[in-house]
Amino acid sequence: MKRIWTCTILAGLLLLSGCDYLPFGQTPLNEIVAAPAQFEGKEVRIRGKVKDVTKVPLIDLSMYVVDDGSGEVTVIAHDTLPAENDTVNVRGVVESAAIVGGQSIGLRIKEMKRN
Repeated sequence: MKRIWTCTILAGLLLLSGCDYLPFGQTPLNEIVAAPAQFEGKEVRIRGKVKDVTKVPLIDLSMYVVDDGSGEVTVIAHDTLPAENDTVNVRGVVESAAIVGGQSIGLRIKEMKRN
């Protein structure tokens, strides 16, 4: 009986580990900003408060800034824009227009999924 409970708990933890709502598995924004080359092209999960929502209709660009208290980064929206001051969980890919001397120019996260 003990083995069944152990297996059930381990299976539950494994299922929850992929859940975007859990408070672990997220990358602090200060780590991404400090070492953009390390994260370039990689998928990350971030969580923070929405600031500076922007929509440019002529070029079909929607973006917002996420601030997690350690730093902030621009997120290119995949679909609709979140409301300002909402707390969001974002899964996306880190991109830069250029990386010069280890410093990113145009650092952003291209949103794949938002909760």
